Amino acid sequence: MSETKIKIRLIKSPIGVPLKVRKVIDALGLKRPNQEVIRNASPTILGMVRKTQHMLEVKEI
Repeated sequence: MSETKIKIRLIKSPIGVPLKVRKVIDALGLKRPNQEVIRNASPTILGMVRKTQHMLEVKEI
């Protein structure tokens, strides 16, 4: 069975945000604005996306 994949794009720069939020963004693999990564839609990744949703754009693939 294939898991659902999501494309995550960093819209807003992490400069000036709390350290916890920056660490979550780094853990997702995002380093600079407009960078995109593709991840499996696991509960862990979805929780990270929810915590930083104000800085991300998410699309289901």
